[in-house]
Amino acid sequence: MTYQETLSHIYGLGRFGMKPGLERIRATLRALSDPQDAVRIIHVAGTNGKGSTAAFLASILRSGGHKTGLFTSPHLIAFPERIRINGREIFEEEVVSLAERVMTVAPDGATFFEIVTAMAYLFFAEQGAKLAVMEVGMGGRFDATNIASGILSIITPIDRDHAQYLGGTLGLIAREKAGVVKAGRPVVSSIQADEAREVIRQQCLEMASPLYQDGHDFSATWKDDGVFYSGIAWQIQDLNPGIPGRYQSLNLATAICAAELLNHQGIDLSPENVRTGAEQTFWPGRMELFTGPPRMLLDGAHNPAGAKVLAEALAEIPRKALILVTGIVGDKDAEGILAPLLPLADSVITVCPSVPRGLGSQELAEQCQALGYRALAAGGIAKGLEQALNQAHPEDLILVCGSLFVVGEARARLLSQTYEPFRG
Repeated sequence: MTYQETLSHIYGLGRFGMKPGLERIRATLRALSDPQDAVRIIHVAGTNGKGSTAAFLASILRSGGHKTGLFTSPHLIAFPERIRINGREIFEEEVVSLAERVMTVAPDGATFFEIVTAMAYLFFAEQGAKLAVMEVGMGGRFDATNIASGILSIITPIDRDHAQYLGGTLGLIAREKAGVVKAGRPVVSSIQADEAREVIRQQCLEMASPLYQDGHDFSATWKDDGVFYSGIAWQIQDLNPGIPGRYQSLNLATAICAAELLNHQGIDLSPENVRTGAEQTFWPGRMELFTGPPRMLLDGAHNPAGAKVLAEALAEIPRKALILVTGIVGDKDAEGILAPLLPLADSVITVCPSVPRGLGSQELAEQCQALGYRALAAGGIAKGLEQALNQAHPEDLILVCGSLFVVGEARARLLSQTYEPFRG
């Protein structure tokens, strides 16, 4: 098959939906001689900040001279973004070869995410990666990435998301996310709500897994010259994260604590590796600013907690007017996402993400109006960007947010790249 034929086939598996359980990924990897066992795995679970935290840690590990794989989802523009080694995206011909080998042995009913996870594990093992940072998909306990026996688990802030799959309370969601905790292996937890924190603590007690918590065992604060990190043994001053946004200090601190613990496990790392890795980290679509004029800010905030953090970060960006271009997936809490952002916007343009679950732009505009704010329904993302650019003055700021799908398509258009709209 060609690259496009391969993508069409594996994207097509998404129509069978999500299927809890590890039996299919276990059978697939066993048939491939368990490549995940050849790589030391770090799992990154949570709701917000997973991608940024994983990117920080992978960059720190690379800075220390360790050949490191990075698996994330979804992609913003194109499939190869999901699987990287030492910062290099997988080549198209590698996608074709790996997909063919995995699909040949995968049992009937294997899902898109299971196939792609198996491809990542196989790729990392055959490329000789010593370590791999694996961003967990939706949950944790039954997530395909969790088939590997990780050496360390990270849990970023947990919020109410995917409730129809993970449970209707923060405690139930946290229980699923904490499924990545491995017996006797260290766990790094970012700042959590009380209910989630207690679930994680209990899980770690049951598994005899040492727990390191933000605000108790490590922390990061902004000073005049950058971020100051204080952790288990390291204190590092004047850090300048490569990912914009003052809130990224939270994700950076979590990654640095993980690096400290990995150093204790014999994976040689130093504060200087942290400094270099933090500065060199790039994670597109997270407070990513295109200078314009007018300037355009892309941010993947797609739930209420992410929108709240984004609203706070906007206070640091001077502008004459804020033009909000937003699109949301239909199963998300649209009101919760919109509430922190609408009061800051001088103009609102709603768009529809190019995915089957996308909420129609007219319906989203009506939700804005129900909250007391006028909004213009533009339809597709291209039209929304065009309308925003037409009304913006050079000193204005255009903010694109609400869904990673919206951010990905907008970014592709700004970079004149081909957008792959099918996701898993």
